[in-house]
Amino acid sequence: MEKTLPATPFPAQDEQPQPGEEERAPWVLPTITVTLEPCGGTRTMPRSKTVLQLLRSMGIKPAAALVIRDGGLLTPDRSIAPDDHLTVRIVTSSG
Repeated sequence: MEKTLPATPFPAQDEQPQPGEEERAPWVLPTITVTLEPCGGTRTMPRSKTVLQLLRSMGIKPAAALVIRDGGLLTPDRSIAPDDHLTVRIVTSSG
């Protein structure tokens, strides 16, 4: 049985979900999980499109950190996928 899409992405407020359909938010922003080293701490945040955007959003200069995904280093131009798990490792001396 083929399912047809509604005319708009947002159902009318009085429209009820059909039996068997789950109720969900009409729009959910994609997120990523970032672990910061050596300071520690893990946080979930809205997904940035690139590594450079991620570092800028965290207030970190690109030359001051390594970004790692699945054991591999990412360059500033690399894309970040929704639900990625990244490690940002600060590499500059602090003292």
